[in-house]
Amino acid sequence: MSAPASESAPAITPEPGPEILAAFEAAKGFMPVKEGLALYEAAAEAAKLGLPLLEVGTYCGRSTILLADVARQAGTVAVTVDHHRGSEEQQPGWEYHDPTVVDPEVGVMDTLPTFRRTLRKAGLEDHAIAVVGRSPQVARVWSGALGFVFVDGGHTDEHATADYEGWAPKVAPGGLLVIHDVFPNPEDGGQAPYRVYLRALESGDFEEISVTDSLRVLRRG
Repeated sequence: MSAPASESAPAITPEPGPEILAAFEAAKGFMPVKEGLALYEAAAEAAKLGLPLLEVGTYCGRSTILLADVARQAGTVAVTVDHHRGSEEQQPGWEYHDPTVVDPEVGVMDTLPTFRRTLRKAGLEDHAIAVVGRSPQVARVWSGALGFVFVDGGHTDEHATADYEGWAPKVAPGGLLVIHDVFPNPEDGGQAPYRVYLRALESGDFEEISVTDSLRVLRRG
């Protein structure tokens, strides 16, 4: 006879341990600690479904550290999707450009090597799968259900909408959709993630369960 689900389900801590938190803070990226802790807590809740955790927008792996650590505890895997050429605001001449992640041979951004070093330093290489490609293309060939989708890719309407349309339908019932950089006030930031967030609520498929600064967590009914 199999054990009850409450006994057989792995224990997942709702917050990262000191080493994981230190790795997160040391990694190159933009997510504040407060939002990172909220992301971790949401992933830990969603991981109880036993399904993969997926994020759109890897950059250098700052948030991937958190998802991979949750996946490690849950016995599942974190999947992170990015073309690793940088989003709009990370290109030369823009506010978030970092010349240290430009490939000198081809002259364009390549954050994949930095990401791989980030995961190795954190001891989490075995718990994350890096999918190198454009989000809509990857979504079209992904057929399985997901317990957790974190949308943190390009912030234009075109890219944010494509991420939502590609991945939100793959969130399993009871799973979580998390959207980053949601700014209701245009003076605080771009509006594309906010419009996607509103669309998710208006669809009737998702209900909001938490707000932490610009991070919104929604559950699929």
